[in-house]
Amino acid sequence: MKLKENYKYAMVIPTSMGVRITPAERQPVHVSNTYFMHATSAESNVGNIPASLGMRVKILTRFVKDSPISQFIKDEMRKRNLEFEGRDVPQGGPWGYRHQFNIADSGFGMRGPRVHNDRAGEVGKTLEVTDFDLEKIFAREGVAIVHMSGLFAAMSPENGAVCLELSRIAKQNGTLVCFDLNYRASFWKGREEELSDTFRQIAGRADILVGNEEDFQLALGIEGPEAGGKDLSAKTGSFKEMIRRVKAQYPGASVFATTLREVVSANSHVWGAIMLEGDKWHIEEPREIPVLDRIGGGDGFVGGLVYGILKGWEPEKWLRFGWATGALATTMLTDYAVPVDEEQVWDIWRGNARVRR
Repeated sequence: MKLKENYKYAMVIPTSMGVRITPAERQPVHVSNTYFMHATSAESNVGNIPASLGMRVKILTRFVKDSPISQFIKDEMRKRNLEFEGRDVPQGGPWGYRHQFNIADSGFGMRGPRVHNDRAGEVGKTLEVTDFDLEKIFAREGVAIVHMSGLFAAMSPENGAVCLELSRIAKQNGTLVCFDLNYRASFWKGREEELSDTFRQIAGRADILVGNEEDFQLALGIEGPEAGGKDLSAKTGSFKEMIRRVKAQYPGASVFATTLREVVSANSHVWGAIMLEGDKWHIEEPREIPVLDRIGGGDGFVGGLVYGILKGWEPEKWLRFGWATGALATTMLTDYAVPVDEEQVWDIWRGNARVRR
């Protein structure tokens, strides 16, 4: 898989930004009155890995004009080294546009996390191709990888059209396309035929395809293993068969990857990963990791995987780094990982939690 030789941006990512509020001390939402708030989106969380490690990452989005939440999001992205571009859209009164609210607790022990999404009137559903000078971004400035998520693509017909155009112009200009399927049943209800066509078109242009067993089966119609279950090592063979079927239908992609997760408790998961690169399999055997907050582990995995590709490492290191950045994300109160340097990530992969002075 060959990256462009000259580019301004390591990654360009379309997304809908919002905020996540999480109760303190891992308490449930319905009994809490103290919360931690941060800016978030699944797609920007992927870009946070390369951005934290010094690469230029650009977010394409929309904002609500004069909104304090919008200002909070912009300031948070600046702190995270994420560049951004997007129209400021007038709110249109109290019942007009706003940014999404994701309200979620972290769970504890055998009490699993609960997530509540409040997305009515979300401004990020309204992106249009004409919001951005894509010829300038892709042809004149240059982009190594465009990353898109099925969460964003399925939010609205407009967002789906943006993703289709981004994937088209990316291929035209030698930019690699990374597509994380991220199937959500509530987004697809009543739009199955439309979204199946959109997802298959984007997947057909993808160089990197990421998804779990549910994503590949429900978003692309690929037969695979049942979601969930125990004994991840025993399921590796069925995962391989599923990915082989995906590759047969989408031969233009060079990399197919999925995480492997078994939930022991809210505080402990068994975490692994599998990747097909060309005709070679790479596997990170599942091992137990401690979990502070599970949300964002999958995005952290994709961010680390893509970072390895951007660095030009050998493929086996892509998967190892992605496994470790995913594990890092689950140790943080935010749903995105912020590695201080590459060595911190490699220490996680090695299982080395000794103090560094």
